Formats: sequence, structure tokens, C-alpha cells
Amino acid sequence: MQSEVKIFSGTSNVVLAKRISEKLGLNLSEIEIGKFKDGEIFVSVKEKVDSCHCVVVQSLCNPVNDNLMELLIIIDALKRSHANRITAVVPYMGYSRQDRRCNSGDPISAKIVADMVSNSGANEVILCDLHASQIEGFFSIPVSNVSNFDNFADDIKKIENFSPENFVFVAPDVGAAKKTRAFSKILGCDMAIIDKNRSKANCSEVMNVIGNVKEKNVILIDDIIDTAGTISNAAKILVEKEKAKDVYIYATHAVCSGNAVNNLSIPYIRQIVFSDSIPFDSKKLNLKTISISNILAKEVIKISSI
Repeated sequence: MQSEVKIFSGTSNVVLAKRISEKLGLNLSEIEIGKFKDGEIFVSVKEKVDSCHCVVVQSLCNPVNDNLMELLIIIDALKRSHANRITAVVPYMGYSRQDRRCNSGDPISAKIVADMVSNSGANEVILCDLHASQIEGFFSIPVSNVSNFDNFADDIKKIENFSPENFVFVAPDVGAAKKTRAFSKILGCDMAIIDKNRSKANCSEVMNVIGNVKEKNVILIDDIIDTAGTISNAAKILVEKEKAKDVYIYATHAVCSGNAVNNLSIPYIRQIVFSDSIPFDSKKLNLKTISISNILAKEVIKISSI
């Protein structure tokens, strides 16, 4: 017998949760979430979930620790309310960039988060564009790491005057090369890579560009934009030094901390396209948002057989 599906939202990204529920032809289920005076989070499920398949949507964005704890408490509340199955939809996974040890005294924080979610009572987790694919192996429950590739590819094709001859895809660092290469192959464009030397966290120095971008429009592809130092430096060197034309930026996760908005406000950048995995809006930027609700809803349907 197929379980009834109910969609619950944490507080980190209610708009995306509503979009997912609409794609599924459902309404968001009722849940109360708040904080006690000492800062502790409280949760109360307001609907009967006995024998239901419950889907919890929660991005682990800023404030990361509060949103993580909230997710774990919601899952526990649903489990104790006798939900038959619990799926955690985590569009953006905080701590995902801490996926390995760079120094002997470092933790692997992504593994800690994966363990917490795995042990919370969730039956599976749906993620989007993980920073490092090996993180899937950190979980002890099934993981679906969906890709925003098709959404961005479709939008790129709609850019005015887009053609393989006058556009080139550029990876802002070696880590983004695999995804950038995939875009360039599908859309028939050339590719370039920016070689950089990062001196410390959230600070990078662009060294040189491998590939030809002269007199071409550039599309920079990345999974996460945090302070935007890397991406803005890349745009600057591509235009000033390498004589590229306009720069378009596509990134799934708009972490956008610190001076990100100012860094992205440089005149070399023609347009910025983010997904809605993290709530973000700025009137200062030529910003476009493409929802990932379609791909997340599709994965929920695959799991639940709605």
C-alpha cells in the first residue's frame, strides 16, 4: 500500500519548499517551529503523520548550525509521531566544503553532518550539486545527489546571441573543471580553466588562464559562491588581461557572505544566475534566479512513487 506523502518545511527556505509542494500537487503540512528564550529550538507537528511518507525541506545555509539542529529536531518529531518514512531534502548542505583534512589537526566536518542526519531517523536524503561527490559516501543512508545541469543549460541557450562560436565556458578553478567541461561539450563551446593559488580560506589569487577567451563572451560555472572573491577576480582578469567580452556567472548555491555583493557588482559581469537552494536577493546585482523545485520534486516522485 502506497503511503500518503506530506511535505514539511523548516524555516531556512520556505519559498522553495512551497514550490516543491506545488510541483507535487500538495500543500505544505502544518508544523510549529520556534525558539525558547534561551535559544533552544522547539518543534511541534500539527498533523497526523501515522504511516505517512514525510518529506522535510531544509537548506543548511546561514545560520548553518541553527538550521542543522532544526532539521534534526523536525526529523525526530516526525519519527516519534510514527511517520512511516522520512526523506530529508537538503538543497544546500552546509559544511560540505570541509570534506577532507588539509592539515593534521583538521576535522572532516562534512562527515560529522552526514552522521548526524543519518542517525536522526531519516530514511534517505536528497541533495543538490554537492561540492564534492565523495560526500555521498559519508552518509549511512541512501543519498540522491541531483544536478542543476539541465536548468542552467536550458537558460544558457536562451542568452541573446548565444552561439558556440562566440561563447566560452571557463572553470574558475580546477575543482570546477569537470562540471565546466560537461557544459562545454553539451553546448558545443570551447573551454578554459583559471589556475589560481589560494593563500588562505576565502582568499584567492588568480595566476593565469589556460585557454583562449579573447573577443569571446565568457560563462563562469561553479557550484558555490561564497565571498565571490574568486569569481570576481576571475571576471576581472578575463576582461582586463585576456580581453574577453561580457562575463556571465552561473552558480547553484548563493552562500554570498561577507563582501560578496560588492565583489559581484563589478562592471565586467553582465548577468548572475543562481538557483533558489539558498534564499538570496539583491537589488544591486543583475540577478536572475532559477528554481530547482522541478528537479527536487522529480526526485521525491521517484522515491515515493506519487
